[in-house]
Amino acid sequence: GLAMAFKLMMSAQTKWRKLDGANRMPEIIEGIAFKDGIKQLNQAA
Repeated sequence: GLAMAFKLMMSAQTKWRKLDGANRMPEIIEGIAFKDGIKQLNQAA
């Protein structure tokens, strides 16, 4: 069973792709909100 699970993961790995917008990761970590891929600017009222 373990060998079969390993083979399944290895075959799935070939179909994985890089995350879109990986260059935005520092902004996400800082807590900047995005909606539909657009940065949301919070304005103080």
